[in-house]
Amino acid sequence: MDTNDIKKEYTNGEVTVVWQSGKCIHSGNCVRNNPNVFQPKEKPWIKIDGSTTEKIIDTVKKCPSGALTYYLNEK
Repeated sequence: MDTNDIKKEYTNGEVTVVWQSGKCIHSGNCVRNNPNVFQPKEKPWIKIDGSTTEKIIDTVKKCPSGALTYYLNEK
């Protein structure tokens, strides 16, 4: 596994956020838009239960590099 291209998934049951380290340009949009979820100094750095599903989706859509994506989980 290339340690420079890690892919991790975080889910709250409704939505799953996918982060790909190799695409991340560290713009900080995620942290500024949703600091209760995106906490780069913590491990894990994405606290998926820190916000509503709608706000998480809105934040992920603002990622300029495409390092953050999401998909809705089937009910």
